Amino acid sequence: MEINADFSRRSLLHTPDIQWQDSPMQGVRRRILDRVGNELARATSIVSYAPASHFPAHAHPGGEEFIVLEGVFQDEHGDYPAGTYVRNPPESSHTPRSDEGCLIFVKLWQFDKDDRHHVVSDMNKVLLQIDASRPGTRMHTLFENSRESVRLESWEPGADVVLDTSGGAELLILDGAFTDAGEKLEKLSWLRIPINGTFSATPGPQGARVWVKTGHLRFAEEEKRQMSR
Repeated sequence: MEINADFSRRSLLHTPDIQWQDSPMQGVRRRILDRVGNELARATSIVSYAPASHFPAHAHPGGEEFIVLEGVFQDEHGDYPAGTYVRNPPESSHTPRSDEGCLIFVKLWQFDKDDRHHVVSDMNKVLLQIDASRPGTRMHTLFENSRESVRLESWEPGADVVLDTSGGAELLILDGAFTDAGEKLEKLSWLRIPINGTFSATPGPQGARVWVKTGHLRFAEEEKRQMSR
């Protein structure tokens, strides 16, 4: 299965407009943003857990990265309320559930195979630092290595926001809105910018709070080949 899998193209999706698809587990649905593979897949999705729903215990041989957008996500390692950013590295395992229900943004099979860094960060509490090279931008690095940079960024109203897209970029709007390439992105809009693509955003009157990942699309085609074997 391939969905939105041409990583050389710009992709903008307003995730609340995407049709839900059932997962193999009752009460768990997903909105697929991009996907290569079937149940074992390189995938980016919005996933909804109904109250008292769960997945059986399973491993993540290619790693898992997610943001809790609404409610509380849970597993045997802890409870993760809205605003939590989590990285479960390759070969990690857990038994996910949600007693009250939750909505998460999740990326699968997009890690270096030797990465063993586990990250849990409450984005509601992190301190955003001024980015001196980009006026109107404050940021906090959630994770960074030679492969990618993952950040929480806050953009002031009317700022001219630029990104390094030499390795591609991906954004999820957590709050606020901005325009790029004549298109308006609002809360839970998702944007994927190809390697060396253009990006020049202007935040709206409320500014914008954005999850940003850069650099990782240099490895997307290899990940795609692995899932297609």
